[in-house]
Amino acid sequence: MTNLGELEKEIESIKARNHRVEADKAWETSWTRRIFIGVSTYLLIAIFLIIIKAEHPFETAIIPSVAYIISTLSLGLLKSRWLKKRIDFR
Repeated sequence: MTNLGELEKEIESIKARNHRVEADKAWETSWTRRIFIGVSTYLLIAIFLIIIKAEHPFETAIIPSVAYIISTLSLGLLKSRWLKKRIDFR
């Protein structure tokens, strides 16, 4: 049988894990992350388009960056619908 000290240690371990999971979730859904990835995508694609000598590389590079940001906005809606259906079927 486990003693009280071991149970307290396990509870603290669970609390620490939950804190890490909440921090990871906050980062994954943050605007800082979205904007950083969008800007990085824009710069990398613009550089690639310049290297291959495409026409209007700076304007063309906007398309995938904006598409990424739009896709991240729609994921929240899709996730909530998916979770609602999943919970309703249990």
